[in-house]
Amino acid sequence: MQIFFKENLALLAVPKTGSTAYEMALKRRADISFSGRRKHANAAFFHRRIAPFLESAYGLTPERLAVIRDPLDQIRSWYRYRQREALKGSKYSTRGISFDEFVDATTQDDPPPFANVGSQGAFLTLKTSQTVPVHHLFAYEAQDALRAFLEERFGRALKLKEYNVSPRTDAALSPEAEARFRAARALDFRLHDKVMQAGGHLQQLLEE
Repeated sequence: MQIFFKENLALLAVPKTGSTAYEMALKRRADISFSGRRKHANAAFFHRRIAPFLESAYGLTPERLAVIRDPLDQIRSWYRYRQREALKGSKYSTRGISFDEFVDATTQDDPPPFANVGSQGAFLTLKTSQTVPVHHLFAYEAQDALRAFLEERFGRALKLKEYNVSPRTDAALSPEAEARFRAARALDFRLHDKVMQAGGHLQQLLEE
């Protein structure tokens, strides 16, 4: 997560949505940057803890921006990322585990470490109301729109590099496992569909 005072913007880092590329491109402009586990602080945490602090301490009420990715692509990216050599032999590795097994494990009430990746719907919404407390929700698939928005806001072209690239491994999903995943992650799919129907940029979600 990064907060920019001059640009009046807060970038929330939804895991596996390309946030690191934008974080690195904009890091010199950030007034506040969260790292480690707080890098991926979710929308509810920002809404309830960070936003009140920024307003009381700095008189700042930044617009909040986040990205959502097609849920199947996002979970496939997680699976491939945990195939990398650095995790070989660890409890987080997905080597030796089929994609069907991984997908089913991610939706368990208590997922094993290799499948404990959370959901975009849970990251982006308030638990009690499923409200999305952000002003701009972009689709990962609408990179041109996201980049144009940020370049206009920051007044300069962005130079993006690839980070956290996942190994290219087979990740075919059976129709049965896909159906179970769609049922378990209905909120994720619904939010992503809504953003795509809005042209890849859903605006003014948050009622102040």
